[in-house]
Amino acid sequence: MRGRLEWTEVDSKALAGNPLGDPSRRPLLLYLPPGYERGARFPAVYFLHGFSGSARGWVNVTPFQPSVPERLDLLVAAGSLPPFLGVFVDGFTALGGSQWVNSSAVGRYRDYLAHDVVPRVDRAYPTIPRREARAVVGKSSGGYGALLMGAHHPDLFGHLACHAGDAGFEYCYLPDFPRAAAALEGADPAEWLAAFLRRARETRPRAEDHPTLNVLAMAAAYSPSPGEPLGLALPFEPSTARLKEEVWARWLAHDPVRFVPGTLPAFRELGSLFIDCGTRDEYHLRWGARMVVESLRAGGVAVLHEEFDDGHRGIDYRYERSLRWLLPRMERG
Repeated sequence: MRGRLEWTEVDSKALAGNPLGDPSRRPLLLYLPPGYERGARFPAVYFLHGFSGSARGWVNVTPFQPSVPERLDLLVAAGSLPPFLGVFVDGFTALGGSQWVNSSAVGRYRDYLAHDVVPRVDRAYPTIPRREARAVVGKSSGGYGALLMGAHHPDLFGHLACHAGDAGFEYCYLPDFPRAAAALEGADPAEWLAAFLRRARETRPRAEDHPTLNVLAMAAAYSPSPGEPLGLALPFEPSTARLKEEVWARWLAHDPVRFVPGTLPAFRELGSLFIDCGTRDEYHLRWGARMVVESLRAGGVAVLHEEFDDGHRGIDYRYERSLRWLLPRMERG
């Protein structure tokens, strides 16, 4: 690499004492561009991973493909992207992910990013500590998190990219409900999770575990319920898989298709906004993306929206496209 990677840690007040017992001291991966040592200051891009991801996952080896930091470094070295500081944030939980929300069942992950991670990076690294020089980007659950930050923290992030973010909950989540109901039959969520973790340690997770784990993680994010197993309310009746309308309504309130129209003033403050999704996305997320973009444009928000011929997985190459759009629009020192 022409630039370099540096590992550090952040002690999070927001995650201290979280209900899942996940660590409040988190790893943080920094990409430092060529010329970092010369005293320049750089715009900062915060990368949010998807469900079951972690900060360490950004440097996983994939045969024949560069990792995301390697890919970005090649582009910076070639002059295809202007130099920037990359911040790869850790949002993993005992349920596989946080959705980057504040939840009584998971912890305060939105506050962790906004109030712990960003100030930590600005104190220790040569950023330009202004919203105009700060972007948040992510894919899948990370894309959802980016939209959440746009809605709640335009004071921190002036630029945003959402790749295949969770949106249009009827299409991306409902298909998992009958599968999860079948897996949970005869066991409450805490019992199922304990059995899953034991099996994962002793052998490996099964492909059919993902829908159930995903439903539990989303329920912890969208419908926390103190006193229930794992502190969450399931959106369906365990015995029949019939929707619990009052719980499902709580999920829908977190759907970008629903919350974006009510937070348009925040999105109008952004300097640049990029949203994309593959036309063959296995979770049908392009429809949610289209609906979000429609609401943004109807509300007078400028957004670059793209679709591309691919599915949901293995699309890290799309960060090149979004950063080519965002970085030239970010303030530089």
